Amino acid sequence: MLVIDNDKVAELLKVEDVIEVLHESYVDLAAGAGICRPRIDMRIPTGDGESVYQWGTMEGGSARTGYFAIRMKSDILTEIERDGNRTQEKYCTQPGTFCGLVLLFSVRNGEPLALINDGVLQHMRVAADSAIGVRYGANEFAPVLGMIGSGGMARSHVEAVLTVRDVKRVQVYSPTKANRERFADEMSETFGLEAIAVNEPEDVYRGADIISGCTDAVGPVVQGLYLNPGTHVTCIGGRPDTDAFARFDRWLRLGDATMPHSNPALATRDESISYIANDDDPVWQKHRHSNRSWRPPTDGSRVISLCQILNGEASVRNGENDITFSERGNSQGAQFHAVAGLIYEKARAEGIGREIPTDWLLQDIRD
Repeated sequence: MLVIDNDKVAELLKVEDVIEVLHESYVDLAAGAGICRPRIDMRIPTGDGESVYQWGTMEGGSARTGYFAIRMKSDILTEIERDGNRTQEKYCTQPGTFCGLVLLFSVRNGEPLALINDGVLQHMRVAADSAIGVRYGANEFAPVLGMIGSGGMARSHVEAVLTVRDVKRVQVYSPTKANRERFADEMSETFGLEAIAVNEPEDVYRGADIISGCTDAVGPVVQGLYLNPGTHVTCIGGRPDTDAFARFDRWLRLGDATMPHSNPALATRDESISYIANDDDPVWQKHRHSNRSWRPPTDGSRVISLCQILNGEASVRNGENDITFSERGNSQGAQFHAVAGLIYEKARAEGIGREIPTDWLLQDIRD
C-alpha cells in the first residue's frame, strides 16, 4: 500500500485531470455503475463548553474503475463571531494541524491500495466541482469572476474556473484587507490576470459573470440583491441568501447519493446526515454549522441534473440573462474514489509514495 502525502499529491495532480475524472464519476453514478452515500458527521461535545468533536466520513466506489474509497476527517470545531461575521474554526491536536485521510481499496480483490492526505485533494476536487458547474451553467463569454473569500479554496477555484472559461479579471472581497490584497496580487502574478481587491462585498458583483463563494462562514455569503442578469453562482462554505435562492432561474445539481437498495425509504437529498451526543448540552446553541442545508427547491422545473444535460433532455441556461446556480449535491462519496484512484495510478507510474507491506494490513482470522 502506498502512503502519499500532500506534497506528492501536489506534484501528481492537475486540476484539468480532476475535472475530467469527477465528470466520469458522476456519469457512473447516474448510470448505476457507481455508488456512494451522503457525508455522515458524528458530533460529540469536548466538554469545554465551546467546541465539539466531529468525525466525518464519506465513501463510494465504481464497478467501471474498480476503486472504492472512504474519506475520513477528525476535527475539533469552534464557531467564532468576528466583525459581524460568523466563521467555523477547526483543528486536529492543535491549531494549524488537521487530520483528513483517504483510504483507497481495489474492488477487484479487496486490497488496500493507498492512504492519502486529503488537503490538496480536497481543494482540487471542490474547485473542480465548481468548474464543472461553470462549464455547463455560465455564459460562454464570462470574462469577470467575482470571488468572495481569499483562502486556499478561493485560489483553487480561480485555477479551476480558468480551465473552462476565459476569465480576464478577478475581483475579490474578504473581511481582512491584507488577505484580499495579497490574494489579488498572487492571482495577478500566477495567472497573468487583472486582479483587484474590493473594499465592500457588493463591489464583487459589479460586472461579474461568475460569482464564487469560497469561505469558512457559517451563514449566507452570496447576496441575491446584487446578482446581475446572466450571472452563474457557485458557493462552498456559507451559502447563498434567501434572495439569491429565489432569483436562481436554474439550479444544476451534479449528482445524488445512491438510494439504499435494502431500504429506499432512507434515501435523502440532504448534503449530510448528522448525529450528536448529549443533544441537551448548551454547546449546541453556539454551533450553527449543523443548520446548513443544500436541499434543492421542490419546483422540479428549476432543478436540472447533469444526467439530463448529458442525455440532451435539458440545459442549465435558457438565455444569456438567466441567473444560474450549480452545486455538487450529496455525492461527495463519488468524488474521492475517482480522484484517489487517479493519484494512485500516477504515483505507481512515477514511483512516488512510501510503501507499507500489504501483509501488515491483512490477517488470517476471518472478520
